[in-house]
Amino acid sequence: MHGTQTELAPIYQNYINGQWVSSEAGELYESINPADTREVLGRFPKSSIGDVRIAIDAAKEAFPGWANTAAPQRGEVIFKLITLLERNKEELAYTITKEVGKSIREARGEVAKTIQAMKQFSGEATRLAGETLPSYNEEIFAYTIREPLGVVGVIAPYNFPLGIGVWKIAPAIIAGNTVVFKPASTTSLISVKIVELFEEAGVPPGVLNMVFGSGSVIGKEFGENKELKAVSFTGSTDVGVALGKAVTQHGGKMQAEMGGKNPAIILEDADLDLAIESIVTSGFYDNGQRCTGTSRLFVPKSIYREVVDRLVAKAESLIIQDGLNEETTNGPVIDENQLNTYLHYVQTAIDEGATLETGGKRLTEGNLKNGYFVAPTVFSNMRPDMTIAKEEIFGPVIGVFEVEGYEEALALANDIEFGLSSTIYTKDLEKAFHFVRNIQSGVTHVNLPSTYFENHYPFGGKKESSIGPREQGSTALDFWTDLKTVYMKP
Repeated sequence: MHGTQTELAPIYQNYINGQWVSSEAGELYESINPADTREVLGRFPKSSIGDVRIAIDAAKEAFPGWANTAAPQRGEVIFKLITLLERNKEELAYTITKEVGKSIREARGEVAKTIQAMKQFSGEATRLAGETLPSYNEEIFAYTIREPLGVVGVIAPYNFPLGIGVWKIAPAIIAGNTVVFKPASTTSLISVKIVELFEEAGVPPGVLNMVFGSGSVIGKEFGENKELKAVSFTGSTDVGVALGKAVTQHGGKMQAEMGGKNPAIILEDADLDLAIESIVTSGFYDNGQRCTGTSRLFVPKSIYREVVDRLVAKAESLIIQDGLNEETTNGPVIDENQLNTYLHYVQTAIDEGATLETGGKRLTEGNLKNGYFVAPTVFSNMRPDMTIAKEEIFGPVIGVFEVEGYEEALALANDIEFGLSSTIYTKDLEKAFHFVRNIQSGVTHVNLPSTYFENHYPFGGKKESSIGPREQGSTALDFWTDLKTVYMKP
């Protein structure tokens, strides 16, 4: 453990230039178990701008050596990381559940997805390809090569702290960049384990650095510091857009995966058993704390009441308990702020005329009393102008809209500022392909949950859901590299 044990809780430090170092600020914040807020998991530094600049300087100093290390050798670090993730997978899942609150089953799934992603990225080190094209001049040999950017920033969210943190850092360092990593304050403990694993895998000092602290303080420095050549961010749309403006103003590259208000359409010919199960998975699991989660459901009049009733029955059957219980479906939401956000949107929906079918409350019975537990929530009688029809809640809330048919459902699905994920449930291939062509989202599905993804395919959205090149898959390196064109006359 890279921290100091106290009677209160372990104190952890920033990781800079291969060392665990104290912050110059001296102030600390706590990471709390959201299932039992009496339990403090660790205390972490509220880093200052000075701390961030020290980390950037360390990364800058390490960059030339790392950039000139052969790419396949850089990839060896990720090969070793795979072994370490496998070896520590149960401990990692346990830490995720303790700190995020998600069920141990979902936490194990996050670790498994992280390992899959590393299997993809480790091979990319041998595929940092340019291209060779014929020149108009027979005496000239021309080609392109990929080059690293320099020092880059990574800002990870709380909902998938291991997965998103690692699958941003890995392609960045494979490409030859050096990284300053800012984890979410609510998931600082799992981030310590991320850095420990990269260190054990052989990342040299200065190649990966981590600073804890306030998003407003560190994010501002990430946006304004010209030494950072790129920033990859996952979080809210407001923060991502503001950060993107700051980064690009001084010529930096920006990648942001932000909000979603993801639609699902169930048509009359759909397999309702499959559709309902998928909607529950994508809308309620992880307490809806997924940017790809389903929150708007469009259903024709003829099956509307049946769908609502079946969705309510499923919602009420979910097991809400501490995530470490093997039977748990959902644990708590991440913190008090998210709890209050959920309660605010529930009350707003009621005030605006939506019908609360189930849920809509904090759960405090028995051993839930000290945690941030909430009930999966279904609203009917939805209108497109309602607040919960337009704004991301990041909670287990699904609004069900009654529509005349497919055309109205598609129009309403697209009538939103976000465009991350979507899905349709139907056996009609003509409508399925029409939906794929016309839905305004970066990721779409047919007869699958809106949360479904595979790491070797590109991931990203349209509209206000994303900025910059896609994450994941073969396109991941497009963001982390620049292309250089070479003309050579022997």
